[in-house]
Amino acid sequence: MIIDFHTHIFPDSIAAHAVESLKKNAHGEYYPAHDMTAKGLINAMDAAGVDVSVVLPVATKPSHSVKNMEWGKQIRSERIVTFAGLFPDAETWKQNVDTAAEMGYIGIKLHPEYQNFTVGDEKLFPMYDYALSKGLVIVFHAGYDPIGTAPFRSDPAMFRKVVRAMRGGTIVAAHLGGQQQWEEVEDKLVGENIYLDTSMGTEYYGKERFKRILAGHGADKILFATDSPWSDAAAEIKNLGSWDIPSGDLDKIFYLNAKRLLRLR
Repeated sequence: MIIDFHTHIFPDSIAAHAVESLKKNAHGEYYPAHDMTAKGLINAMDAAGVDVSVVLPVATKPSHSVKNMEWGKQIRSERIVTFAGLFPDAETWKQNVDTAAEMGYIGIKLHPEYQNFTVGDEKLFPMYDYALSKGLVIVFHAGYDPIGTAPFRSDPAMFRKVVRAMRGGTIVAAHLGGQQQWEEVEDKLVGENIYLDTSMGTEYYGKERFKRILAGHGADKILFATDSPWSDAAAEIKNLGSWDIPSGDLDKIFYLNAKRLLRLR
């Protein structure tokens, strides 16, 4: 079984426009592997052998939170699990967290670069802690994004600060803890109470660095992910499978950890 813990799609009515906008923001660095519709994602999953994908919407305005949740509930299926795209600094953050829990969401997605907040800003800690207390998984974008400029609004030291301040719950730092920040991940984040997803991806951090992080952090807290459509799932699966990782660890990374967090049977 393969579960992709990090994908992006849009409603059919705006997908084409969204793809063009995101391609422009990427400055030619990344190109989409599908059209960012639900059908396009399913087709890409079938081609790569992915069984389940987690869709992570990003609310770029406070008013988008509820709209994202309503749409996400409509597209849920046996193949697609949706997280709630919440705006962390909205005046209605507590109400939005309650709504996400009431609508049966497993988790929420936050993106510091697109949402203009700093992960380590303590004024947001009550929002994080409240969401975690409701049993919601929090997935953060981590590190570099083409839309941002250095210094970026998240880094491994900030994530360490956050997880040590929380009273429990599950936090996921995407891009193996910080895109283009993997030396800091090894120094400051490995061994902390945080999950790392593998998205965007194996061609960047490479085999030896990944295996060092795996050895120090443990396979129990690493999740296979692609950031689809910005990375090709088939290539990511092939790379990880060729890196001499014990089969038991690969099973945890590819599906067992995600299955537990998503409460799948």
